[in-house]
Amino acid sequence: MTTKVEVKNLTKIFGKHVAKAQTMLENGHTKQEILVATEATVGVDRANFAVEDGEIFVIMGLSGSGKSTTIRMLNRLIKPTSGSVLIDGEDIATMTKAQLQAVRRQKMSMVFQSFALLPNRTVQQNTEFGLEIQGVSKSERAAKAQKALAMVGLGEYASQYHDQLSGGMQQRVGLARAFANDPEVLLMDEAFSALDPLNRREMQDELLDLQANLHKTIIFISHDLNEALHIGDHILIMKDGEIVQIGTPEEILSNPADDYVERFIEGVDRSQVYTAGNVMVRATTVNVEKAGPRLAARRMRDNEISSLYAIDSERHLLGIIDAKDVRQAIDQHQEDIRPLVKDIVPTTTIDTPLADLMDAVSSTPVPYAVVDERHRLQGIIIRGAVLGALSGNEVNVNV
Repeated sequence: MTTKVEVKNLTKIFGKHVAKAQTMLENGHTKQEILVATEATVGVDRANFAVEDGEIFVIMGLSGSGKSTTIRMLNRLIKPTSGSVLIDGEDIATMTKAQLQAVRRQKMSMVFQSFALLPNRTVQQNTEFGLEIQGVSKSERAAKAQKALAMVGLGEYASQYHDQLSGGMQQRVGLARAFANDPEVLLMDEAFSALDPLNRREMQDELLDLQANLHKTIIFISHDLNEALHIGDHILIMKDGEIVQIGTPEEILSNPADDYVERFIEGVDRSQVYTAGNVMVRATTVNVEKAGPRLAARRMRDNEISSLYAIDSERHLLGIIDAKDVRQAIDQHQEDIRPLVKDIVPTTTIDTPLADLMDAVSSTPVPYAVVDERHRLQGIIIRGAVLGALSGNEVNVNV
C-alpha cells in the first residue's frame, strides 16, 4: 500500500502564551497543568499517523478529544502550531496560500455534519458549486454534477431545493458535491451524525458501495464506535488531544490498548447503553389517507407479513391493521381502511434504554413502535434485534 497522507508530530495549542505552553508540553506537563499555568488549551498533542491510499481511516473519540481539530488541520482550515501534514509527500503546513488553495480545489474535498447546502440553489447547482468556484465551464460542471448525483441516487432530484429533501437526501447532495470535484482525499467530519439511526446506517452502506467503485482515500471523523467498526479499514482513537490506539477494527476489538478503549467495546451493561433508537428496524406502513384495502393487502403480501402499521400523511402513528380485517373489507367492497385501524400498539421513544423495555418487549404480542415527540413513527422493535444487541451483535449505537 502507498501512503497518501502522513501526519508527523501534529500539534495545535489554542490561546495565548502558545510558546510557553508548547515548551511545557515537550517537557511532559499535562494538558491540565498547561491550562492552569498559561491559560492555553492543548487541542492536539503531537499526533503521528499514516493513511494509506484508497482506505477509509476513521478518527474517533468523545467530545473534546481533538478529532475535529485534527481533521481541520489536514486541509489547514485550522493552522497547526507545529508538525507536518504530508499529502503525496508535500507538506500542507508550509504551503503558500495559492498552493493550499490548489490542493483544496484539486486534491481534497470536505463533507460536513450540517450538510452546508445553499438554500437558494437547486440540488444540481449545489453539486456544481465547487466546480463553479474553480472556473470549470458550465457544460463540464453540469456533466460532472449529473454523474455525481447519479452515483448517490439523486439524478431525478436535480431541480429540487434542499428543503424539499429529507436529511438523508441532503447529505447525499453533500457527498455528490464532494465527489463531483473528483478529489483524491475526502474529509468527512461527523458527516452522518445529524441523521436518524436508520438513515445513518443507509448512508454508511452507501459510502461503502461508492468506495468499492471509486477507491478514494477517506478520513472520517466519528464518535460512534459501531460506525467506525462498520466502515473503517483502520481506526484511530483519541482522548484529550492524544492518540490512544490505532488499529484495524479486529485489532481494536481483540486488543484494546487501555481501559479507555476497553470502555468503548466491552465491560458495560449493553441494556443500559443501547436505546430503542439503536435497535429499531424499519416498519412496513400504510397511509390510511391515501391507500385502500387492496393496496394494504398487496403490501402485506409483498413483505410476507400479516399486519401493517397505520400512519397518516405526516407519519403520525395511528395503530395497526390486520390482514384478516383487510380481507373482509375487500370482500365487502369497502374503500376506506381507517375503520380497520386498531389502536393497540405500545410505543416508546428513541432515547429509551433497552433496560426499561426488556420485559415489555419480550411479552407484547405487537412489536413496540418507536415514535418522536410528535408521535411520528420512526421504526419498530422486534425481539431478534434486542437479543442481537445484548449478545454483542451490531446495532446502531452512539458511544
